[in-house]
Amino acid sequence: MDNANDPNIWFDKEGNCNYCNDDYTYIQSESNVNIKKPESLTRLITKIKEDGATKKYDCVVGVSGGLDSAYLVYKLVKLGVRPIAVHFDNGWNSEAATQNIETLLKKLNVDLYTYVCDWEEFKDLQMSFLKAGVVDIELVTDHAISATMYDAAKKFNTKYIFQGHNQSSEFILPEAWIHWKNDALNIKSIHKKYGSVSLKTLPLLTFFKEYYHLKYRKTNYIYLLDYIDYNKKEAELILKEEFGWKNYGAKHNESIFTRFYQNYILPKKFNIDKRKAHLSSLICSNQITREEALEELKTRCWETDETKQDKAYVLKKLGVSETIFDAWMEETPVSHLDFASYLTRHNQIITALKKLIGKR
Repeated sequence: MDNANDPNIWFDKEGNCNYCNDDYTYIQSESNVNIKKPESLTRLITKIKEDGATKKYDCVVGVSGGLDSAYLVYKLVKLGVRPIAVHFDNGWNSEAATQNIETLLKKLNVDLYTYVCDWEEFKDLQMSFLKAGVVDIELVTDHAISATMYDAAKKFNTKYIFQGHNQSSEFILPEAWIHWKNDALNIKSIHKKYGSVSLKTLPLLTFFKEYYHLKYRKTNYIYLLDYIDYNKKEAELILKEEFGWKNYGAKHNESIFTRFYQNYILPKKFNIDKRKAHLSSLICSNQITREEALEELKTRCWETDETKQDKAYVLKKLGVSETIFDAWMEETPVSHLDFASYLTRHNQIITALKKLIGKR
């Protein structure tokens, strides 16, 4: 990590940044040590199986085609859990991702539920974020995935949602590089100013909807990979040998837009290279060395042939000219908080919830 576009980073006298120190502290923490005890995983799986005994599925599990979610499905099946895989299709899946998902689920005999968002609607929303100049363009996809998972849990009558997010490879991510993913108000505010297509099919997770799922349905988000000593290289080897799983080259590259966003938009417009965060997490969990990470960072990802091809593909699919897009890249970034946000209305919402609960 370095201090590029991050006002919150600082370094100790040994040259270690606060994020890495926090990661090392977490790894040694009592909560992390306890959750990795075999009995913790046994209790969790036993409870899930008991609750799902009379149902078709024990849980829902998010799948993107990426390594983490693919290995998660594999691990759940090996543990005897009966999941239904849930995928949010925003129109940007790579062919390799689609093939990886289909092959994995077929061989594991896992059903798939795919929610497809209207393309014109989603395109208009992404264009709104590009025009707005905010940093977290992937907020729209990440938010919709969460909303889809909650909706699927209700649809398939389960309280358990499994996601591939894990601390060993994703602990480090500066707040300045992202926005709060559950901020439906921010999404609607940005789209209201710059969009033109009504949001009819986009899954949204409002503050009250999330409260309903967490407090009334007692829905649980579970990160199974944190219960085990998850190693990405070992997981990839298993998936390749058993399912012919194809590597995408980097984290989250299973989506064409996400790949372009991370490899081009972030470094060019915001001076952010997310590889630094991803690789730093892997260094802290002893999965790669610092020297290996520095070697990977020598590649200027925004200048590769693949990124040039992605740029042409993305602009054509979005229907925007290179001249207009390049002009957006040169504009000064805008804060998400320049638009309406749940983060700035938090106290008002809490007051409203207390009044609502008091009337029950």
